[in-house]
Amino acid sequence: MARIVKKFGGTSVGDIERIKNVARLVKKECDLGNEVVVVVSARSGVTNELISRAKAINPDPEDREMDMLLVAGEQETIALTAMALHAEGIDAFSMTGAMAGIRTDPYHTRARIVSMDCEEIEKHLMEGRVVIVAGFQGVNDRGQITTLGRGGSDLSAVALAKGVNADLCQIFTDVDGVYTADPRVVPNARKIPEISYEEMLELASLGTKVMQARSVEFANNHNVTFEVRSSFNDNPGTIVKQEASSMEDVVVRGVALDRNQSKITISNIPDRPGSAAKIFQGLTDSNVVVDMIVQNIGRNGVANITFTVPRDDSSRSLQSVNKVLEELGGGEVELVENIAKLSVVGVGMRSHSGVATALFAALSEAKANIQLISTSEIKISVVIDEEGAGEATRIVHTAFGLDKEED
Repeated sequence: MARIVKKFGGTSVGDIERIKNVARLVKKECDLGNEVVVVVSARSGVTNELISRAKAINPDPEDREMDMLLVAGEQETIALTAMALHAEGIDAFSMTGAMAGIRTDPYHTRARIVSMDCEEIEKHLMEGRVVIVAGFQGVNDRGQITTLGRGGSDLSAVALAKGVNADLCQIFTDVDGVYTADPRVVPNARKIPEISYEEMLELASLGTKVMQARSVEFANNHNVTFEVRSSFNDNPGTIVKQEASSMEDVVVRGVALDRNQSKITISNIPDRPGSAAKIFQGLTDSNVVVDMIVQNIGRNGVANITFTVPRDDSSRSLQSVNKVLEELGGGEVELVENIAKLSVVGVGMRSHSGVATALFAALSEAKANIQLISTSEIKISVVIDEEGAGEATRIVHTAFGLDKEED
């Protein structure tokens, strides 16, 4: 007997027939004698609809009230999934994130998990029930409902897999694995059989929408191997696990394109110690995640800084920067939103040279002008114009041989 955590995303539970399909998949696992914990997202489109309603009432709703609203999507799904399993003759019990023992820090809309108490889940499993948990949510130490941010159901599943010592964690979605690029952008992208946590984390943080980055980080920190696979077929998925030496044989594992980026340039900042620190402290206080940063050498007592943020945080970032510039006594701000970030990722970069040369040559062929560059041990990212970014991604994908099947 194995203990398995199965997470189903919004498209997998998008309507009644798909929820019934999830129940049938879970029943198959139960018929094999396995214990099952199911984590579900809100039905596809429900969260966006709730956000739209909130902003129609108040353009700037309080984070706490947004959490109170948004958890309704997952709580609908757990109840419907439990009912579908009952109809299949399976004893099932639905639980909110709080009931499942997911404890978070105090912050609303982007809470982090601080501990897990899975005693109640264990009791139900021991009594032969399937436990269905609402993803994306938890509770803080004051008993307040919190949510884990977009894609947080993935994090719920990985955390629960650790909490209940699961033998396997499966992330079911509308694609049957992780690909060398987004197939909607690169039609000849290939499914990757297995990938390291580091590579998956980079791809997730760079715009690949298969997994939430924080869930991969949690899996890496707690050594939770998981599989990304489709809920609509029986094809093997992609295994995400610790790096093996053979993984370095592949120099570039994938190409990611993120169109949800904005570039902010601050010019003529007083060039003195502490100016940059104040700017980025203000962004931190505004809960803005800054990505790429470039600072020019100061001349004539002033300096320039350019950085990128998620496009959804553009307005919040501008408000923060303008407030700090008033305190500093100078500087101008420019926002550019029609950009995209293209990245190549692979653990093989640690032991192979020439990756940057090949990337820049491919971008030259695509006539893509590079505006910013950022690197890590296993990643090179560039900012280019959003127009033509898809074609640039296809040319880069081909340049690194990702069109070809691995040996």
